[in-house]
Amino acid sequence: MAAPPNASSGARNAPSAAIAFVIVGMTCISVNDMLIKQLSGDYPLHQMVFARSAIAIVFTLALVQFEGGFGILRTDKPLLHMLRGLLVVIANMTYFAALAVLPLANASALFFVAPLFITILSIPFLGEPVGRRRIQAVLVGFAGVVVMLRPWESFGGGETHWVVLMLPVLAALAYSMMQILTRRLGIASKPSAMAVYMQGTFIAVSLVFWAVAGDGRFAEGVTDESLVFLLRAWVWPQGDDIWLFAGLGVNAAVVGYTMSAAYRSADAAVVAPFEYVLLPLAILWGWMFWGDLPGPWTLAGAALIVGAGLYVFLRERTRKVAVASRRPMRRW
Repeated sequence: MAAPPNASSGARNAPSAAIAFVIVGMTCISVNDMLIKQLSGDYPLHQMVFARSAIAIVFTLALVQFEGGFGILRTDKPLLHMLRGLLVVIANMTYFAALAVLPLANASALFFVAPLFITILSIPFLGEPVGRRRIQAVLVGFAGVVVMLRPWESFGGGETHWVVLMLPVLAALAYSMMQILTRRLGIASKPSAMAVYMQGTFIAVSLVFWAVAGDGRFAEGVTDESLVFLLRAWVWPQGDDIWLFAGLGVNAAVVGYTMSAAYRSADAAVVAPFEYVLLPLAILWGWMFWGDLPGPWTLAGAALIVGAGLYVFLRERTRKVAVASRRPMRRW
């Protein structure tokens, strides 16, 4: 049986650029999460998604012009791009539904089974080489997630238990599959084009939600906070909230581009561990806006996670130096 095609062969091999892209993207994602949690008590999720994507697609279309014009939006794989968009919608909806109930740091930590999923899936689906040390580093990061969550203490029964265990993990799986598709589609598609497809899918799905549940009739009598967040009626933003909605749109534009560029620029197993930078940022926002102070277990887990990501970067730099020593030096 022939080996699976290596998608890396058609994409740029620029791990440093990919890591820079993913750090910028994760910083914007952390701000996005903070804004959505801040607004989750008054507005439905699908209204925020619509406003965010409607604003973001304007910026993204400007990037399309910069990267080659509207002609780059043409694709011979429309169904795969549609599938990628639906996967990211599922990832967002399930994660944000959990975010309405859970502390920001807890939801973010549980979501970080995603890099482990990506590393595993990149082997059979992309044919990417993943060495033993990189796998061990990702596993150390996963151990840090477990330490932060302390399942032996916090995973009790009931409704919150279901939300914590199922929704963020489902979001992580959908996100991982989306990023695997990003790596394969990125061979022929520009990051801005992929971001347009993604934002267009968000707009379409949120409009369907509005048509079906935008008047809030399905939220009547519902007590679960996550379901209310999904089903409450659309209302016009009050006061300064309009600027928070605008912030969601700008963040979404930056995230859509940088994350597509990151996974287009280097192997998924190199990029994925650096998404862990979201965790200390989530802890920061949780403390600043909701008074959620991290305890020693949370700090210990974050140290393991960040340390694992830094190790992967240093390991990649070492491998690049070894290869470069047998090739002509380049000044950049």
